[in-house]
Amino acid sequence: MDFNYFINDVVQTARKEMEEAGYEPLTTTDDVDTTLTDKGTTLVMVNSVCGCAGGIARPAAAYMRNYEKQPDRFVTVFAGQDKEATEKARSYFTGYAPSSPSFALLKDGEIVRMVERHEIEGHEPIEVVQQLEKAFDEYC
Repeated sequence: MDFNYFINDVVQTARKEMEEAGYEPLTTTDDVDTTLTDKGTTLVMVNSVCGCAGGIARPAAAYMRNYEKQPDRFVTVFAGQDKEATEKARSYFTGYAPSSPSFALLKDGEIVRMVERHEIEGHEPIEVVQQLEKAFDEYC
C-alpha cells in the first residue's frame, strides 16, 4: 500500500467528517482573519489525523451541532495540512500553546475558552462535550 495514499485518505475522511457535521473549513489565512474577526461567537475545531481527534474530538464536535445553545459559527482548521491557516488561527488563541486536536471558542475575535489536547486525549467524548456545553452556556 502506498503510504501517501493512506495519509491522503485519512486526511480526506477527517475533513469530510467535519464538513458533514456542519463545520466550515478555513484553509487560508484570509479565511481565518475574515471569520475570526467577525462579531459574535465562533467555535474553532483544530482538527488532526491523530487517534484522539478521530475517536474523541470529532465525535464531540459533531454532537455540539445539536446542542440547544450555539455559537454563531462553527469552523475548522486542519493542523499539519493547512499549515498557514492553522498558524493564523492559533495567533488568535493568545495564552495557549499550539495544541491539536483542540477547540477554541472566540467572542468578537477574542478567545474566551480553550479545550486543549490534554483535556481531550485520554478522555471520553462526553467529557469534552460537557466542557463545550459549559462554554456555550456561558458565552453563546
